[in-house]
Amino acid sequence: MIRNSFFATALAAIVGITAAAPATANDLRIEQYGWSNSAGGAQNGFRNRIRVYQNGRFNKVIGQQRGRHNLSAIGQAGVGNYGATYQNGNRNVAGVGQFGSNHTTVLTQDGNGNIAAGVQVGHGCDANVSQGGSGNVAAFVQACP
Repeated sequence: MIRNSFFATALAAIVGITAAAPATANDLRIEQYGWSNSAGGAQNGFRNRIRVYQNGRFNKVIGQQRGRHNLSAIGQAGVGNYGATYQNGNRNVAGVGQFGSNHTTVLTQDGNGNIAAGVQVGHGCDANVSQGGSGNVAAFVQACP
């Protein structure tokens, strides 16, 4: 009886520990439609979130996060688009939305509390936003031919 009670207590402790893990875990969601799309990246820290949506062909996404409470959201529709977010720090937010073809966006954040946004429409737009320090806000919209 004591042995069963010990195992029940140990099992309850393990369940309690594993139940608490998701509250500090990183989160990644990917949806891809079309053909030959790819997405990848890395997360180091806790409560980082990456969201990816791609529809079309030959689209690529990279999301890398080091720190806490960072959010990266990339949505692409079209052909041959490339979107990348690199976040190093805490509470950074980066977003890319690309519609059309052959766009390239790279958002780099090194610091805390930075916000970077984007949108590219048409064909062949290039954007490279780099934020260092804290509390920076950047936004861009491009309509390329």
